[in-house]
Amino acid sequence: MKKIIAIQSNNLKKINIKTDTTLLLALEAQKRGFKIVWYETKDLNLIKSKIIVFGKIIQFFENRKKFFKVVKNIKFDLNNANFVLIRQNPPFNLDYINSTYYLDYLNSKKIINNPTSVRNVSEKFFSSNFFKYMPKTIFTKNFNEIKIFLRSNKKIVIKPINGYAGKNILFLTNKLNKKNIEKYLQKFNHVMVQKYLPKVKNGDKRVFIINGKVKGAIRRLPKKGSILSNISQGGVAHKTSLNSRELKISRIVAKKLKNSNIFFAGIDLVGGFLIGDINVTSPTGLPQYRNLTGKNLAVDFWDELEKLK
Repeated sequence: MKKIIAIQSNNLKKINIKTDTTLLLALEAQKRGFKIVWYETKDLNLIKSKIIVFGKIIQFFENRKKFFKVVKNIKFDLNNANFVLIRQNPPFNLDYINSTYYLDYLNSKKIINNPTSVRNVSEKFFSSNFFKYMPKTIFTKNFNEIKIFLRSNKKIVIKPINGYAGKNILFLTNKLNKKNIEKYLQKFNHVMVQKYLPKVKNGDKRVFIINGKVKGAIRRLPKKGSILSNISQGGVAHKTSLNSRELKISRIVAKKLKNSNIFFAGIDLVGGFLIGDINVTSPTGLPQYRNLTGKNLAVDFWDELEKLK
């Protein structure tokens, strides 16, 4: 029987081979004898009650500038895949949501992460389950509530609920420009508002969670003059470990994620606090972890996933 992994992702030509987690997962799958069918959301079709994709069989190469070869184009029934990985980048927009409706037609046990759970686990709002371990936080679209929160906490950070990769984040101190904030709320709708944590200058810790287990972490340091630790925003990864409080929080979140049918996730901690970013749509950071520690968590990913068969 053929072993096939289908990966729903982005255009292969846009992949950064040094930092891309999906590539690392695909290379490990290949080593285990799986063929890779790569497709994008635009390739999804529901035809005669079958989820058909017009994708490509891809062969990947490690440590090469030309890192992939298209073996052939293929019309493929996703029911015939052993596993389907949802790995396209945010934004979590209507196209992303629609793709999960297509995938709901398949056996959810073979899809990572579960498409229904990807819809239900809002990457910011899900953190409301863990207020006890977070800095002071509100979710709102109300200017006056933001004004009251700023008055109480002096320095605050505002993030769009559906934001990603450190984009469109506001850092405010003391004064609000009502016109600008209302324009921001009109554009991004509901937002997460948090008390600013000064320790963010020392970076955050990205924790990797696989099948309800805390597997490791990296520290991401922001570039000079920034509070954003995201690698895509110029942050630099460093080797780190978790202290007892951080490990406790991570395990609590990991348990909740597993119970919510999320297999693979990344969470972010600053100064011993969960800061509300619970990445379930397309968790990243595994290449940086491997480079820093010598341990390839893609191996753990597939070991854990193949246990679920």
